[in-house]
Amino acid sequence: MSTANLPKPTAAELEMLRLLYALGPATAKQVHAAALETRPDTNYATVLRVLQVMHTKGLLKRDESQRAHVYAPVQEQDSVQTSLLKDLIQKAFAGSGKALVLAALRGGHVSKKEREEIQALLDQEK
Repeated sequence: MSTANLPKPTAAELEMLRLLYALGPATAKQVHAAALETRPDTNYATVLRVLQVMHTKGLLKRDESQRAHVYAPVQEQDSVQTSLLKDLIQKAFAGSGKALVLAALRGGHVSKKEREEIQALLDQEK
């Protein structure tokens, strides 16, 4: 399956991807330990099950050469984010990137520092 045809990750799968992007290739035990930092109620068996399902769906690759399997995302983080963003823009903002940006700016989702970074980026484009 090409990366363009991969299914959209669920919320739980997105959390596992976020952890794997931060950790790099990791075992289920390592992913579980990282998950415990923000969600102390996270169950190891649940982490393992989600990683296995993600592998079956093609979202993760798995190195089985050692006793503890090592999982890694198939797609780079920016590729996943771009795909999800395109989907969100189409579904929630009628295809308008401008409407998405304005909603983020108006909704208080962008800090002052982030606004300054965005402005610097826009100034560079001139």
